[in-house]
Amino acid sequence: MLWIWVAAIVIFIIIEAITVQLVTIWFAVGAVGGLIASLFNLPVWVQALVFVAVSAVTLVVTKPFVKRFTQSKKQPTNADRLIGQQAVVTEPIDNLMSKGAVTVGGLEWTARTSDGCKAEKDTVVTVEKIEGAKLIVKI
Repeated sequence: MLWIWVAAIVIFIIIEAITVQLVTIWFAVGAVGGLIASLFNLPVWVQALVFVAVSAVTLVVTKPFVKRFTQSKKQPTNADRLIGQQAVVTEPIDNLMSKGAVTVGGLEWTARTSDGCKAEKDTVVTVEKIEGAKLIVKI
């Protein structure tokens, strides 16, 4: 069993090196636990149990730290400041015809309504979100 654990460690480390995210490092550590159990001539079922237990504990203990450092952080843009502001419809908004524009912050944006309702020119609307280069507004 000694060589099986060594092979498992090598395989898990190779897989980890090939992948972009942490995928098998916990199993590599668990395989080290199985290898140590093998060195003490423990039965195979105990070695497997040590492998599973060490892998699980390593996963539970390190996952929050790994998640904190690997999470992509959302970068706010200047356009995000438009959300919640009021805009004036400059071209009637019709989602079915893919038409409509509003002016907000001195700039004209393509716009669609969030509920699919039409909005006539000079209607005051509120910006709910931004999808690409379009403002999604509500009346």
